[in-house]
Amino acid sequence: MDRTARDAGFAFTACAALAAYNNVLGRAPWHDRWYVPLNACATGAALSLAAASGLTADELGLGRGAWRVGRPGSGWAGATAAGWLLIAALPATRPVLGDKRVAGLGGRAVAYQALVRIPVGTVLWEETAFRGVLQAALRRVMHKNAAIVATSAVFGIWHIRPTVQALRANGFSDEQAIAGVGAGVAATAAAGGLLCWLRERSGGLAAPILLHLVTNSGGAVAAWAARRRACSS
Repeated sequence: MDRTARDAGFAFTACAALAAYNNVLGRAPWHDRWYVPLNACATGAALSLAAASGLTADELGLGRGAWRVGRPGSGWAGATAAGWLLIAALPATRPVLGDKRVAGLGGRAVAYQALVRIPVGTVLWEETAFRGVLQAALRRVMHKNAAIVATSAVFGIWHIRPTVQALRANGFSDEQAIAGVGAGVAATAAAGGLLCWLRERSGGLAAPILLHLVTNSGGAVAAWAARRRACSS
């Protein structure tokens, strides 16, 4: 098998594996309990497989100098953090943060979510898998823009099951949850496109990691803070 065929096989196998991983494995009853160590191991496995396929550290966004966030990454992360603060501070926008999965947690549980579960189990794993391995693998077999579109589409598919679970946890019926999946997948695909663009623009994973972390951890802390403020008023 020639090099081009091997690269294409690895890229499209990675697409299929990631499309299935979160939607199939995530349904297992033990998945939530082992979420952080499981995804940390998956991160290592993905990098090992990428290295075995011939992808270099520079291609994966892990090379020398690739950990500079850069102005676009800093700007997007700063704007996102400011947005969470504004939404949590204004009574008119506070209901947007009414996520029952977070609002009912105590301070320690929220700290664990924001400082351990999200950074290691979600952000590090997803950025390594998508903006690192998958985007680099696809860049070898297709144009840069096509690789961004494909990576973002798989990222949207990755979120089908979590979107359904989030909607159900917040009181939506099965029919409403299923109807909302399309919007959720489209939104996460669009977010994935921004993260992919930051990966290309900055030359490394630092910028998408920072923005992803501020978005997810910031949202969790903002939802908890808004709930506490509502209860105390």
